[in-house]
Amino acid sequence: MRSEPPVVRAGLAVLPLVPAAVLAAFVSAGWAPLRALDRVVADRLHEVAHAVPALTTAMVWVTNVFQPTVFRVAVLALVIWLARRGQRRAAIWAAVTMIAGGVLGGLLKLLFGRARPDFLDPVAAAVGYAFPSGHALNSALAVTIVVMLFGNRWLWWSIPLLTALSRVYLGVHWTSDVVAGLLLGVAVPLLTARAFTRTRAAEPAGQR
Repeated sequence: MRSEPPVVRAGLAVLPLVPAAVLAAFVSAGWAPLRALDRVVADRLHEVAHAVPALTTAMVWVTNVFQPTVFRVAVLALVIWLARRGQRRAAIWAAVTMIAGGVLGGLLKLLFGRARPDFLDPVAAAVGYAFPSGHALNSALAVTIVVMLFGNRWLWWSIPLLTALSRVYLGVHWTSDVVAGLLLGVAVPLLTARAFTRTRAAEPAGQR
């Protein structure tokens, strides 16, 4: 495991932000093709949710197990573990990243004020605005932090993907909501790691 936040190239750090920004612009403008795609996917999955109760129950479990609070607590435990091992800078980076991502997600929800999908016979309910998905964002944040500190394990990425799928399947988010959440969840750790790297490089050698 690395004892410092990973070094990230500037180009890599902003890469996920480009599609996220484009998606946000389309949502803000109410771009008809995106709205149509979101609606079609939502309607089809809603039909499946009613037709396959067992799968719907499984998705409810997934969305409850992988809720934002779970990932926040997991990262808090990681921060405490890192600090106790003397890896203070990595601990601070992980904490700052999780907090920054959560704040960003909340602000964007208020900024866009996007309504969630509505159905006459919903299979699940959620409160608050839709864009971006907090479940998708927080799961991607936590997994990206773990991957950047411990090294890539492709199985880890199944967690945010499954979490995002559960939100659309249950009809509480549009597809574009969860895609934006996943992109931002990857982008924020890359950006904070870049910032920490630049700060580290600017420090006098005796303070490192």
